[in-house]
Amino acid sequence: MLGKFQKVIQKKHPFLLEAKLLVACSGGLDSVVLATLLKEMGIEIGLAHANFQLRGEESDEDESFVLDLAEKWQVPVFTERFDTQEFADSQKLSVQMAARELRYRWFDEIMNDFKFDYLVTAHHADDDLETFLINLSRGTGLQGLLGIPAQNGKVVRPLLSFDREAILAYAKKENLFWREDSSNAKRDYLRNQLRHEVIPELKQASGTFLHNFQKTQQYLRDSGALVADYVALVSNLVFQQTEQGWELDLEKIKDLPNQNALLFELLRPFGFSAWEDIHSLPKAQSGKQIVSKTHRLLKDRGVLLVTEIPSKGPPKSKFIQKGEGLIDHPLKMSFIPTDKMGYVDSKVVYVDQALLEYPLELRKWQKGDVFHPFGMKGKKKLSKFFKDEKLSLATKETVWVLLSGGIVVWVIGYRPDDRFKVTSKTKNILKISFAG
Repeated sequence: MLGKFQKVIQKKHPFLLEAKLLVACSGGLDSVVLATLLKEMGIEIGLAHANFQLRGEESDEDESFVLDLAEKWQVPVFTERFDTQEFADSQKLSVQMAARELRYRWFDEIMNDFKFDYLVTAHHADDDLETFLINLSRGTGLQGLLGIPAQNGKVVRPLLSFDREAILAYAKKENLFWREDSSNAKRDYLRNQLRHEVIPELKQASGTFLHNFQKTQQYLRDSGALVADYVALVSNLVFQQTEQGWELDLEKIKDLPNQNALLFELLRPFGFSAWEDIHSLPKAQSGKQIVSKTHRLLKDRGVLLVTEIPSKGPPKSKFIQKGEGLIDHPLKMSFIPTDKMGYVDSKVVYVDQALLEYPLELRKWQKGDVFHPFGMKGKKKLSKFFKDEKLSLATKETVWVLLSGGIVVWVIGYRPDDRFKVTSKTKNILKISFAG
């Protein structure tokens, strides 16, 4: 197997030969074989072991095994203990997803701190088949059938060409020691059911099943590349970047073939995966929206607006002291005393400086904010003002206000407040402007 592994590295991952590699090492069969093969090739490695503390004493023994292995080989080793169950509960994740998020976040830290070039993991051909069947059983698009990528950024999986039988045979031939994870024998998880019950039957039915699966998956990857090229071409025609995010012009894609599949592929990079919801949007009324973990998709007349979901938390404010002439964050603004008024537009207002109470406050608008629109009598809620101005939800989320003593001085970029206007009695004028 070592000879075949060397050929895989030279053909598919030659950049690993001179790299410093961090090996994700559970202590199990696959990761021990991967680390052994890399070490036999003379590649510089370090071991990283995550103790998820889910199997009591057994988890601690796995950690000790990896520490002993690193000492025997005289290679760097990194271990970390995680309260995985608590993290899963607090983040409302499955234990498997919580463990994945914890370990990859930690791997990134190690790689940055200790200058490793790549993270290598021991995923192999059977893992790839299991992932394919899991995605197939849950309902997935083409992307979900492409399996585990051999490389994803700094993460490389050089064992994907080998099946579990070949890995086990090599370990026995070389008299390697490894740890058995008792949870792998349980049938609680779909992956384990597939591993122990379904896949052995498929392999028994056809001795070339795994090989044929790998050929089919390569055909799917080739088809996926064609789709990606077409989607990239269409994306340049129908997407327009704006200050708020992205606008997808529905008029430009309505006559294109396979509109539903095209919409799905165009929007998938933003985390949208619900086919039915996406398909219904072009015919939905304005205001209809769906959300992914990171983005909001809003129907607004003839376009779909894609915007990032604002981070949660209390609104942040910037306070401007008297005499402070320029600020760069969160907006670029200037506060310049002057003796006369000049040109006024959406980015420049003039106010009576004597009416201001310092420090001024700059923040995003909030529900319940009211102001007296310049040139009008009486007050108006900002939410009503935005509705009258026909601002989209995405645009409203970008609006900032400048306040004096808690009173709105300027809805920045839209309308100043009438109560701070310059009159014949004004002695000191302040010119306020911002760079949009």
